[in-house]
Amino acid sequence: MATGSNSARRIASLMRPSRLDSSVCRSCQESLGRRNYASAATAPSGVASSTAPVSTPSLTGEPVYTINAGVVLSRPPQITRDLEPFEKAFFFYQKRLNERLALPFTKYFYFKRGTPADVDWKNKIKERRTPARDVGNYNAYDSDAWNDELLLGAKESEPDHMVEALVHDAETTANATSQDTSKKEEIPRPFSRVTEADKKGDQRSLNRLLSRTLYLLVQSKEGYWKFPSMPIQKDETLREAAERTLAQTAGVNMNTWMVGFHPAGHHVYTNRKPHVDQATGAVTHGEKTFFMKTRIMAGQADLSSSAEQLKDFKWLSKEEIPKYVLPQYYSHVKNMLADR
Repeated sequence: MATGSNSARRIASLMRPSRLDSSVCRSCQESLGRRNYASAATAPSGVASSTAPVSTPSLTGEPVYTINAGVVLSRPPQITRDLEPFEKAFFFYQKRLNERLALPFTKYFYFKRGTPADVDWKNKIKERRTPARDVGNYNAYDSDAWNDELLLGAKESEPDHMVEALVHDAETTANATSQDTSKKEEIPRPFSRVTEADKKGDQRSLNRLLSRTLYLLVQSKEGYWKFPSMPIQKDETLREAAERTLAQTAGVNMNTWMVGFHPAGHHVYTNRKPHVDQATGAVTHGEKTFFMKTRIMAGQADLSSSAEQLKDFKWLSKEEIPKYVLPQYYSHVKNMLADR
């Protein structure tokens, strides 16, 4: 049932009495119930603040849920993503195509025909065959110049093989022209895309899967994995509750930035049996968690002073999260997570 602002006001006026109008569809009743909660979550001015958790107000016959503030804390990718096998082969093909279309070197402009310099140049270019070592032994002006493609998965198309070929060529040239033959010059290699944390499988480290987005998951004292979340207190906005949740669960040793003031998604969990608080006698049927997106700039999570007595934490990619969380939980949060 689609309603405009005027229709919503009319439905709200119908719902003010204790008895609900049967002409209002269930989806509109739930929507208005959420709007009523949004206005009731903030206490009026002059009312003393309370640390009691906020719960959804009960409509006639509707269950009561505890409202939680969740935090989806992520570390963005640090390097470009890995290329697919087809992308590697196509990129290599473009490099060899560029080698084919390059203008020929006019050697007689620099070396007179028949001179020792001309003979020396011919010997060197015959041995080298190509100016660019990263494209392999390929001559753009040979009779086999047409054969410039690679099979899918060939080692010549691997970025590591290209880098090693270029570095080896630079070292060979530097040592051949060096005045000091007693010391071999070494060119520093680029840093590997695979870190020590990747090799050790350390899922608590932020220095793993540098080309992917990592998310912070914590393990509750009951053993369940989830995003950090805590109940919202009265006189507290969702953003303030999310900031407090992050500080009280994952510690203050992180430099974080919260994205926006509105939740990116929510998760509803209904208990099998209503939960009765022994202290207050309040009856709740479950929890509704609203998640705020946050980015980590520096630091690391610390559970030593966690208010919820959390057991452990992990930094996981989107594909790794389903292995730890419940299927229903993941079905509610997966659309908030970046594919990369």
